Amino acid sequence: MIAVWIILAVVVVLVIYVIALYNGLVQKRNRVDNSWAQIEVQLKRRRDLIPNLIETVKGYAAHERGTFEAVTQARAAAAGAQGPAQTAAAEGILSQALGRLFAVAEAYPELKANTNFLELQTQLAETEDKIAISRQVYNDTVLTFNNGIQVFPAVLLAGAFGFTRREFFEVEDAGDREVPTVSFQPTATAAPPAGDAPAPPTT
Repeated sequence: MIAVWIILAVVVVLVIYVIALYNGLVQKRNRVDNSWAQIEVQLKRRRDLIPNLIETVKGYAAHERGTFEAVTQARAAAAGAQGPAQTAAAEGILSQALGRLFAVAEAYPELKANTNFLELQTQLAETEDKIAISRQVYNDTVLTFNNGIQVFPAVLLAGAFGFTRREFFEVEDAGDREVPTVSFQPTATAAPPAGDAPAPPTT
């Protein structure tokens, strides 16, 4: 009789442990989903600022159609991306296109002094900072979740409960990109330094 009670106690403890393990994994997964939702909010805000930015730059550089089209297409691709990996790739392309747009703006002092342009630039910078913070939080929660389903004994049960590894959100840092140089002046041939003039041909 005592053995039966011991077995029942062990079973109860195991059931309680499995329930606690399952609930813990659910909480970790929900934190990942919530963190991703925060990233999506900031990415949407970023994309919402872009049309006004394009229109402002158009007022000074209407001939830069290729740059505007590249930004517009990259924005559409980013809006349609699904999942962290695809979104990260699309947002990276969009960031590069925006870099070229700002490179164009560098050639127009009046545009750089435009109040609307400066405000949009500030809002974009603030949004980029929020995206970076949200990305860090998301990646931290993903790391915690992935560790949670890969350690023993959770690894024995996670698959059966439908818990699978989640993707990190890894976007190439803007500082690692080379922004193309935009020039509207023909390249002048540099004159040779004084004292280095070529010698006259020998006869």
